[in-house]
Amino acid sequence: MKRDELMLVRGLLTDMDGVWFVGAAPVPGAADALARLRARGLPVRFVTNTTTKTAAQLAAKMQEMGLDVAAEEFVTTPVATARWLRASGISTVRLVVAESIRGEFASFRESVQPQAVVIGDVGDAWDHALMQDVFQTVMGGAAIVAMHKGRYWQVEEGLRMDIGALVAGLEYATGRTATVIGKPSAEMFGAALASIGLAAEDVVMVGDDALMDVAGAQRAGIRGVLVKTGKYRDDLFAASGVEPDLVLESIAELP
Repeated sequence: MKRDELMLVRGLLTDMDGVWFVGAAPVPGAADALARLRARGLPVRFVTNTTTKTAAQLAAKMQEMGLDVAAEEFVTTPVATARWLRASGISTVRLVVAESIRGEFASFRESVQPQAVVIGDVGDAWDHALMQDVFQTVMGGAAIVAMHKGRYWQVEEGLRMDIGALVAGLEYATGRTATVIGKPSAEMFGAALASIGLAAEDVVMVGDDALMDVAGAQRAGIRGVLVKTGKYRDDLFAASGVEPDLVLESIAELP
């Protein structure tokens, strides 16, 4: 995709962390870039695998950094996961999720013998005892529903391992395959397109992860733009084998 083709785009899907900010600091030029996109009237959706905050909390975090966003513009994995559970006829669950987002699953009944175990990030609560407990629940017949299967993300101190390794370990131990809702799944990108009200060919996805953001979007028929901020590393990108439709130094170049 040539840079001039971006002028024909009718809507923008973007990752959040690593694209617009890292930790508590905005990417240089991000606020101005967003303002220029707003001036063009371009609708934006922030498509995030974050599993520990609600859309309102995520919006508040970006607003504190001077970024003009609204909670309605966020497509989160908890919301997409609840949507998938309802569509699949699942009514009983075990929630291994942060307390802050349990309200997204208020319509489901928690059970000791659930139809599904829903897995998100629970921080330091992950230990051998919890893994063993979840293992027993899955061996008892529950499906594994992972909000995402990310490898790592970028924080101020560097790369931090994500819950994907724990989900993979549970799959290995139980012999079951998890249903993964977040990026790079088609379910997540479908939820984003439904939210923005546009077809796949009318939008682009911008992210800092070649596999999760770019390749996932491309499999959903969406053009993928990679930015060299956040978790981006030259060697990791080269090893991914992904061919983005466009590569930018940062979100500041997008407008």
